[in-house]
Amino acid sequence: MTSLAWRMLRHRPGSSAATLLALALGALILTAMGVLVESGLRYHPAPVRYAAADLVVARTDTTFTSKDFAGEINRSTVALPEGGTVPAALAGQIRELPGVAVAATDENIPVVTAVGVPLSGRGWGSAALTPAELVAGAAPQRGDEIALGGAEVGSRVDLVVGGVLRTYTVSGLVTGDAVFFTDAQAAALAPHPGQVSAIGVRAAPGTDLDDLRTRIAGLAGDAHVLTRDDSGLAESSADRAAAGLLIQIGASFGGYVALLIIFVVAATVGLSVRHRRRDLALVRAVAATPGQVRRMIMAESALISVLAGVIGVPSGLAAAHWLTGELTTRGFLPAGFPMLPGALAGPAAFAIVLASAVLAGLLAARRVSRIKPAEALGEAAAEPAGGGRGRLIGGLITLALAGSAALAAVAATGQTAMGAALGMLYLFVLAVSLLAPWINRAAARLLAPALRAVFGTSGYLAAANLRANARGTATVLTSLVLAVGFGGSVWFLQNNLERQAVAESRSGLLATRALVAPAGLSDSAVAALRAVPGVRAVTPVRHTTVLATLMGDGESVAARAVDPAGLASTVDLSVKSGSLAALRDGTVAVSRTQASMFGWDLGEKVEMRLGDGTAIHPEVVAIYQRGLGFGDVILPRATVLGHTATNLDDEILISAPASADAALRQVAAGHPGSALVDTAALTGGLARDLALSAWLNRMLIAVMVGYTVVAAANTMVMSALARRRELALLRLTGVTRRQVRRMVNAEQIGLLGTAVVLGGAIAALTLSSVVRALTGNLVPYVPPLGWAAVLGGTTVLALATTILPIARLLRVPPVGHIGIKE
Repeated sequence: MTSLAWRMLRHRPGSSAATLLALALGALILTAMGVLVESGLRYHPAPVRYAAADLVVARTDTTFTSKDFAGEINRSTVALPEGGTVPAALAGQIRELPGVAVAATDENIPVVTAVGVPLSGRGWGSAALTPAELVAGAAPQRGDEIALGGAEVGSRVDLVVGGVLRTYTVSGLVTGDAVFFTDAQAAALAPHPGQVSAIGVRAAPGTDLDDLRTRIAGLAGDAHVLTRDDSGLAESSADRAAAGLLIQIGASFGGYVALLIIFVVAATVGLSVRHRRRDLALVRAVAATPGQVRRMIMAESALISVLAGVIGVPSGLAAAHWLTGELTTRGFLPAGFPMLPGALAGPAAFAIVLASAVLAGLLAARRVSRIKPAEALGEAAAEPAGGGRGRLIGGLITLALAGSAALAAVAATGQTAMGAALGMLYLFVLAVSLLAPWINRAAARLLAPALRAVFGTSGYLAAANLRANARGTATVLTSLVLAVGFGGSVWFLQNNLERQAVAESRSGLLATRALVAPAGLSDSAVAALRAVPGVRAVTPVRHTTVLATLMGDGESVAARAVDPAGLASTVDLSVKSGSLAALRDGTVAVSRTQASMFGWDLGEKVEMRLGDGTAIHPEVVAIYQRGLGFGDVILPRATVLGHTATNLDDEILISAPASADAALRQVAAGHPGSALVDTAALTGGLARDLALSAWLNRMLIAVMVGYTVVAAANTMVMSALARRRELALLRLTGVTRRQVRRMVNAEQIGLLGTAVVLGGAIAALTLSSVVRALTGNLVPYVPPLGWAAVLGGTTVLALATTILPIARLLRVPPVGHIGIKE
């Protein structure tokens, strides 16, 4: 049947091209997303920082354990957002083990040059773990001496370390871009006293590394003991976070896209098979068995999908390369992150597209292959009016499930509500797809008087055709509903989140000024600001991330660490229960959304982990509304001290009269790189940061909506071009070309009106559910031209993809089409 399938494809290039386009675009998107997932899952950087170490002791992640309903233990491992630490005293215990030649501690001290170039500060003892070499001078011996590259031995260098400008003497020149302090000075400057970033071990010659690793692991507790090949995993927390981001993007978005592609492919292949009823009926009439017909259609689908894979997979690899560059340029990925070429992603996308096409062909072939040969040609003469009892029952069940998802979305909050709303969107569209024949007939009856009143005889013909061809136009209706539903919901979600975050920040900032510095601000800046006459309150703020358990998995939550003293004078979080006056070490304030999502109540001791993996159990003393503007968790600054990558603050909020501005500027001038700004600048900076992060979401959503629009256009062009014989027959019976065009316009307006009502209702319910859950607003925000763009774009799509093909058909004399193949 393969050779016959190939001849059928050559005989019908139009429908084959439409299916090929849907499959090729699907392969492109899946391949690009697959490259992201593959690069994240197989992330394994080569060692650079610890290239000379045989073993490295470090904590790179933390594991959450839970039990499912069956009693099975599930484990969820999450990368530490602030980087993990190990006890410095562990290095002394390791040195005492037989076979250990060197056991050096390593620190990661943020350093910035006077001109703003970031460097990595380390203790000289860790130089033995690195490829760095001393090329001139000597190692640092005093606290005011350093070794680095790009300077002269004996010269004086200004560096900002710990938020303070310090002057050091260059004692030696080294290769690389690190700054080496004495070990004692590095320990004093480290942000986590008593802890170090890692311990590197060099073994004595002839030592069994596996045995040594086992003995060190017995001392290391929950820290990892990494071999040289794996030690790159301990070097960059930014790279590990980027790997997690790639997995999250590719897996979550790719999953939704896979469902969308399967849905579109099934609709396109099904429509193509229905348009070939006469050919397939003829094949059955000449004694082809049902199995042969099914195999032929499946072979056609397989051949098209193979060609689509050949086109789509290389295009997807190119798209992944472009996307990687954009993610790096916009700061989502660190420069030099190792992206893989897609050796697994390409074949996986190819397999998904192939399986989707073959399965869609099998489902589409079931009905036509079951027709008895004697009935085949008669069956092909007209489109069946009904959709079958199974389809009706399936549609009603899906509609009931969609209603249940809608209730869950309305009742839930946070990410749970978002998941339920997106599930509801898919279920409603699937229900419309299954129930489309009955929806079309009902809509045709309801719209018949209006169509006759507006379009006269052509309107009467349009209403009659919509009723008679209710099943044939089901795919068109579904495509339009999908375009309106997606375009009107997920696209506007980001607008609502950005708008709400900026509004909360603007309303909640009571401070009049803020001191900011890209390299961070030290405690000395806080003390200097508080000493300025007239200053009412000073609130240092440090941005961090905490981890909490949600349904057994570790989830990252944006947090702020603040000094509670004077907080009420600088920030209004819109507290709904409890009081921020009770915020102190051992307590926490959480947003309403986060409290609802994690099931946290006022007065409850909750379990969470700081950014370095340290477990804490603070008591919830306040639940507030403005989580989008100020983070979902507020912790006292003392709680996170020593548990973040740096002990510097990101900004300092100041409540002071305008008369204190001159003195405040003097404080800013004494801290290099800092600037005194009004709080409107903070809100503007938040808006810019949100716009940058929103680029990724909008780009991914645009891909989904764009694929939906292309699929809808594909479907409508196929449906229009399949009406050659029908329109030719009308013209031979005396209907003019103008009347035909008016009839087609009336049909499209009827279908479009139905799709807009259904798609708009689905979009409104989806968007309002998610927005209410995440922001608390009952009515979502839609940009003034937003709905106009969605409705106008859908209208242009529906009319252009139908009127233009119909106009092309009407240019051919009707006798040229009456006997033509379908």
